[in-house]
Amino acid sequence: MTLNQTHDLSLKSWLASADNSAFPIQNLPFGIFRRKDSNEAFRGGVAIGDSIVDLKAAHKAGVFSMALTPVLKTLYEPQLNTFMALGSSAWSKVRAELSAALSEGASQQAMLESCLIQQDKAEYALPARIGDYTDFYSSIHHATNVGKLFRPDNPLLPNYQWVPIGYHGRSSSIKVDGHSFHRPVGQLKAPDADAPVLAACKRLDYELEVGIYIGKGNDLGQAISIDQAEDHVFGLSLLNDWSARDIQAWEYQPLGPFLSKSFASTVSPWIVTMEALAPFRSQWHRPADHPQPLAYLDSDVLRDQGAVDMQLEVSIQTPKMKEQGRDAERLALSNFKESYWTVSQMVAHHSVNGCNLQAGDLFGSGTQSGTSKDSVGALLEATEGGKHSVTLSNGEQRTFLEDGDTITLQGWCERDGFAKIGFGQASATILPAISQ
Repeated sequence: MTLNQTHDLSLKSWLASADNSAFPIQNLPFGIFRRKDSNEAFRGGVAIGDSIVDLKAAHKAGVFSMALTPVLKTLYEPQLNTFMALGSSAWSKVRAELSAALSEGASQQAMLESCLIQQDKAEYALPARIGDYTDFYSSIHHATNVGKLFRPDNPLLPNYQWVPIGYHGRSSSIKVDGHSFHRPVGQLKAPDADAPVLAACKRLDYELEVGIYIGKGNDLGQAISIDQAEDHVFGLSLLNDWSARDIQAWEYQPLGPFLSKSFASTVSPWIVTMEALAPFRSQWHRPADHPQPLAYLDSDVLRDQGAVDMQLEVSIQTPKMKEQGRDAERLALSNFKESYWTVSQMVAHHSVNGCNLQAGDLFGSGTQSGTSKDSVGALLEATEGGKHSVTLSNGEQRTFLEDGDTITLQGWCERDGFAKIGFGQASATILPAISQ
């Protein structure tokens, strides 16, 4: 992706709330919405300031050029999949025309004003029909921290530095920001027990991740090259891949996570396009004393701008904090640019065997952790496997999550010379387990 007029810091919107918001005119993320408490059909929208542009209404009002009619009609649908499948040229044209129409002095202002809906008066659906979900393990800091809990002398398995590790997850339990879910039940086996028992999870955890949505797919048998990989990525979001650590410990060998991961995942409602992220690309490198990627996972473009400088935050609000009128409290802050494996490497590796990716498929980056204790993206790391508690500012302690806790992920990108853009939030609340 290259810079264009939509990234210009001097660009201002006639919508006053766009200034100094998570959704300035330089962002324009896509999502699926309808008015709260209505029977309206869900449809495509774009966030700007505190509002949503109803793209169907804007098209019918004549905001866009006639040439974009076939593209815009795909945004009438209750998922973005058809629009995603059109490819980066179509996405960019819609974004460019909408940017121009939202700019100060635009002749379309009067038409667009009638197509705006306040975000706090809307409800959201998953932005896409997620056919397949793959969760990666792309943070070497997270992999090392977790590995030390089980293999102190050899935390990284031999393949980690050679291959982007991932597993196939369950898409039906992925929900959008604002939902609640019941504490999962599964088989648990204490270290000193002779047999497992069926019980509610006692070691429930969050995972601070980036969601990666596939746009245009590839044919079965046709691999995607590393330098073409991001042409197949629509954009990024926030993702919390909740984990039941005690269920996971008993079930994960030999085939990896199963019921410990399939009970709930939370995504933010807005997808920030790869085009909007162009100003926030960073160099990617592999330490000289580490194995260098095989040729299909390496390129000059990757080294020059393969990373995304994206701040990631996880916060908690306990039931007691809610009673006390306290806001959510930060647990960790990390950055996606520290990921050992990049978006393009994940796409290239996923397809190298001929696997056909499809529009709307979702990748999870895996838990994103930094090198400091306040940058780890899961309680498993922060508490060293439950050996220590995290103490909150009101004196409460958490080793793992309790019923009633609300976990919220947020993300943003900022760099001198460009507008700061945000990703919204991915929030969910834990309910008690359903009795068995």
